[in-house]
Amino acid sequence: MARRINALATWLHTLEADEVAAILVHRRDVADRYIRTLKDLATQLTDADSVHLVEDTLDQGAVDVLGAIVAQGNAGTVDTVCADLRCTIDDFERAFGQLKERALAWPDGARLIAVNSVRATGAQHDQLTLRPKKPVRRKASGVSPVVAAMSTVDGVARLLAHCEQDSFDARYTGGVATVEIRRVARALRVGDGVLRLWLELAVEAQLIGIERARLLPTKHADSWLGSAPGARLAALVKAWQRMDWRPEPDQARAALRDYTGAAGLALRRTALERFSADEAFTDLDELVADLVWERPAVQDLRATAAVMGEMESLGLIAGGALTPLGAAVLNSGDIDAAAAELMPPAAEKAAFQTDMTAVVNGLPSPELSATLNLVADLEDNDAARVWRLSAGSVRRALDTGLTAEDVLAKLAAVSDAPLPQVIEYQVQDVARRHGHLTVTDVASCVRAEDPMLLQEIVKSKRLGSLKLRFLAPTVLASAQPMAETLAALRRAGYAPTGLDAGDQSIVEHVGRRSAPARGERRPDRWWRTELDDLELTQLAIRLVEQERPTVGRGTPRANAARMLRDQNVVLRDEEVLILASALVDGSPVEIRYASGPRQLETHVITPAKHLEGVLTADCEDGSTREFVIGHVRKVAAHA
Repeated sequence: MARRINALATWLHTLEADEVAAILVHRRDVADRYIRTLKDLATQLTDADSVHLVEDTLDQGAVDVLGAIVAQGNAGTVDTVCADLRCTIDDFERAFGQLKERALAWPDGARLIAVNSVRATGAQHDQLTLRPKKPVRRKASGVSPVVAAMSTVDGVARLLAHCEQDSFDARYTGGVATVEIRRVARALRVGDGVLRLWLELAVEAQLIGIERARLLPTKHADSWLGSAPGARLAALVKAWQRMDWRPEPDQARAALRDYTGAAGLALRRTALERFSADEAFTDLDELVADLVWERPAVQDLRATAAVMGEMESLGLIAGGALTPLGAAVLNSGDIDAAAAELMPPAAEKAAFQTDMTAVVNGLPSPELSATLNLVADLEDNDAARVWRLSAGSVRRALDTGLTAEDVLAKLAAVSDAPLPQVIEYQVQDVARRHGHLTVTDVASCVRAEDPMLLQEIVKSKRLGSLKLRFLAPTVLASAQPMAETLAALRRAGYAPTGLDAGDQSIVEHVGRRSAPARGERRPDRWWRTELDDLELTQLAIRLVEQERPTVGRGTPRANAARMLRDQNVVLRDEEVLILASALVDGSPVEIRYASGPRQLETHVITPAKHLEGVLTADCEDGSTREFVIGHVRKVAAHA
């Protein structure tokens, strides 16, 4: 690592201030660290975390070139890399330029050197991946995204209603299992991916929470449902901006799991940034392929395609172009105003048909949706939503305690015309047959051969919580399950036994009590403000000027002598001047060098570079060596 750092520092020393500033612009994470010299900068640029971070900004061609340089052990040349990747010099130079401006690879004479790269090592190709066909664009045609946006808003509302009325369970280990996702998706008649998006949006918008391993609407859900359609859409769009999970269509991913990192944020942001309001992409598949080549560390064919679907379902893009709502998200504009302008007012009335359907054009109001969901079943969830009344749906409404008159009154209140007679007949017919059979809920039964014992138990005030009642002279019904009933009878002084369904005695075991484990605490993050471009340029100028003195600060020979004097207190002034002149002019000198305890060597050298107290020089035998300035004991001019 030390040799690679020195090589990078040597290369940095050859760059101008604007070139160093360009590197700092791409490597902002290292700019605010403690950097005094170009050697310090080289050390930070080779940091593994920083390297991995900047590698995520490379396109596929640059990743291929970096992988080839690493595979050749930093001993390859331009010709050998081009031969391995079967590419032209122009294609290589484009990719290598991207590596140089990020200080991931640089030339060292004819050799090409690269930093340690895990990503490039694991992704070597035998051919340079060229950029795919440029996505074709056309003038945007102004396709309205209102249908897709209304479907998503209404879908989240349906999800909230399902969570309130039916079970939607979460796992103890966190998240929602894929089996549960599929079950609820079938109940709501949508695909698994659509339900996952609704669920993640609802949770991110704080509309759904987890209570005792069950998903339930939160207190924010009521205000969201009661707000205007535009406000509901704006809340979901803002939640989408915060979603950091990465779509993985190829894997059975549990919903609502905490995944570290912000891959999803970068994926969604970079995908949205490619769209324009003036031009539309004719084929989104071409755009996906281009995005994957441009940012392979962030984009993925299936994940990027899934994000495109998310943006379309929220009304951020439509017809391959950016919508006004998408522009507001991209440019940090007024999302609430854009969503309000996009969404039409909620529909208050439905059109009831003679085929037992109710049609709603647009997004239904909360009152209308609640009434129709009570008495009918949603059949179509497109631009016009269709509910169908049936004997089963009417019976469901009557099961809530409503009468036939109550049901008809609710339907008439939300109808834009008098109800068709066929609907009235259906409601009244179901009501006539409703309740002919009754079912009593019994949690457990208490049996005894002595009826007098049961009479005594029923009259006991200590057993009032069981709400005991006779089913037969020797059988009592309890409102509590068997375990609670047994415990209450034992507290009252009786000695009951439990029986299973086969009338066999149940052997009871005393279990150990335990408390649920506390969830992992996440440390608070502290973010520092990055240096702006002007500050980065100033830093680059300071680093370059202090190691490459200009004429305004003294002659090169005098400046070199000043630095050498600071680094060697043994040499005489005339010796320092000889070495400084050789360093500036590139002339040979003879030095006596302390290579060990009581060991001096004589070398005739031609100084080439001077960095951080180390002199790189060419020796008489043709080799290149590094000499520590502090170890030089004598300098003489070479004839």
